[in-house]
Amino acid sequence: MEHKWLEDLVVLAETRSFSRAALMRNITQPAFSRRIQALEAWMGVDLIVRSSYPPSLTPAGENFYAQAKDLMVRIGTLRSSQTNPSDDAHKAVGIAIPHTLSLTFFPQWLTTLTESLGPLPTNLRVGNVLDVVLWLVEGGCDLLICYHHPQQPIQLDVERYDMLTLGTECLAPYAAVNDQGQPCHTLPGKSHKPVAFLGYSSSAYLERMTEIALTQGRARAHLHRMCETDMAEGLRRLVLAGHGLAFLPDSVAQEDVAAKRLVRLPGGWEVQMEIRAYRERPTAARPARRRVEQLWQLLEARHASSPGTQCASSLKVTPRAKAASGSAAHHSTQKEKP
Repeated sequence: MEHKWLEDLVVLAETRSFSRAALMRNITQPAFSRRIQALEAWMGVDLIVRSSYPPSLTPAGENFYAQAKDLMVRIGTLRSSQTNPSDDAHKAVGIAIPHTLSLTFFPQWLTTLTESLGPLPTNLRVGNVLDVVLWLVEGGCDLLICYHHPQQPIQLDVERYDMLTLGTECLAPYAAVNDQGQPCHTLPGKSHKPVAFLGYSSSAYLERMTEIALTQGRARAHLHRMCETDMAEGLRRLVLAGHGLAFLPDSVAQEDVAAKRLVRLPGGWEVQMEIRAYRERPTAARPARRRVEQLWQLLEARHASSPGTQCASSLKVTPRAKAASGSAAHHSTQKEKP
């Protein structure tokens, strides 16, 4: 049995999609399916219910999923335990973070931390949301920073991981401004004349957030998808070039809005997301490194002084509820591909 098979099952359980899971594991779907079948053969039981859509875990699969996550944590802990303790004070704090937050949120956030803690060496690992969550679970980082929304939650065991809310972000539609100061593209469009739309790839967390945002508007949006990419920065540049409208985090668009190159479209098509930090909760067997503990204590102090923040223990959503909400968002909008 190969360690990567455990990761495959965890990804499949989180995404509930063979195609999306294969994309995130950077292999073809047939190869991914063969690896899941190899894991089932090794276990001697079926782990996946393939007759349902989306695919779900069998009772044995649910049990193995929990065990696989625990084993991945133990492997990561074993790897990190080999570090020389005398090097701890000088070792960089490992932070896993999605692409967009690494460009918009992280630089200023790090500045505020160093004002309190002094120089803070960091090792930044950047990827898509599922990648960065897996890095935390596998012990590949000290801290995870990512977006959160109740309809698309991060599935981490609240008894094993600490969570703090660092801030909020709004995802909303933006369009380029023409010479007359008006948006080049507007919502909602019409069924016979849909609006040119620039979207995220199916594996991107912000694609699911876009689907939710489209359900919030005052009218049904009629969209013609012209291009898609994983990264908000890529969409921003396409919007500026006039190729269509896109849903962008406010932090990505704010400089262009101030310079009157982009305009946020009205109509209520938007969604609020939290920016959260997670870490594995220290135990007697796995104590936190001193520098990491100092950082977390500072974040806790800021969290306690900020009104309206909330702890994660009351915000866990089941995979079934997550899938249902994502499906509702998908079917309530019209997306026409060329």
